[in-house]
Amino acid sequence: MNGEGPQRFVIFIFAAIFFLMGLFISCGFNDTIYPPFHVDVNYTIKHTDLKKWSGRDSYVSVQGKESMTMQCRNCALVTSSGRILGSGAGHEIDHTECVIRMNDAPTTGYESDVGSRTTLRVVGHSSVSYVFRNPNEFLRRTDSHPVIIFWGPPYKIRKDPKAAFYGSLQRVSMTYRDISYFTVTPSKMLRFDDLFLRETGYDRDQSHSWLSTGWFTMVIAIEICDNIKVYGMVPPNHCGTPGIKKVRYHYYDRWWVDECATFFQHENRRSQGQHRFITEKRVFARWAKQYNITFTHPRW
Repeated sequence: MNGEGPQRFVIFIFAAIFFLMGLFISCGFNDTIYPPFHVDVNYTIKHTDLKKWSGRDSYVSVQGKESMTMQCRNCALVTSSGRILGSGAGHEIDHTECVIRMNDAPTTGYESDVGSRTTLRVVGHSSVSYVFRNPNEFLRRTDSHPVIIFWGPPYKIRKDPKAAFYGSLQRVSMTYRDISYFTVTPSKMLRFDDLFLRETGYDRDQSHSWLSTGWFTMVIAIEICDNIKVYGMVPPNHCGTPGIKKVRYHYYDRWWVDECATFFQHENRRSQGQHRFITEKRVFARWAKQYNITFTHPRW
């Protein structure tokens, strides 16, 4: 009984710490703690014509027998944001010519909001294992010959059958043959970095930034689509709006991670390996004026 008081005090202290941590996260790592990652106002944007920037030789077939020839008039780019839940957009998405998804975002159980068809899936190297572990969801598809494009650091996705990563891609491609598998070439990966520098004024390495799968997917969509409708992506200033509704970072996550808190956390930190979600969205907003890009759920 004599130790009961100190034990309760320790429990109280831990509870208080966890409460303050949760409060800190929910406030989005505000600018008074982390200086905002903003584009230099004096930097002159160097616009790139992404329709001419590409080159289909930038994608290498894992099977070694195909070229990246996909071309679509109308595309639905479905984000993984929890904001799409309750949208009822599934029917509209499924009736679009080409449907683009990212990483391991599933459709099963969410069809009414995100649809069920997948024409193209863009997968980052860190999400590959999730895709391969659930072949019924991602690889046994009824869609007409869908495409998966894998991106990642050159040392991971280089075309080397002896490398564990590329070897696993080859094995999967031989098992599930109704899908076309491509990787982004090392030279194209460097061009994605250069594009980030040209559009923001920030060197990706020096700013400790990691490009998101959304960055790669948007560029690829512009390359292959005449018209793009993006579902579930918020505008760059959205998370600074008072009283906005909190949603999951990913609509399919089993745990609760707030989307805007995640955006602020990554945007404002200077440590290695942070996505610059808000900065990327500023670029997307400019690209929407150059290309036929519209946004819905929310509309902006």
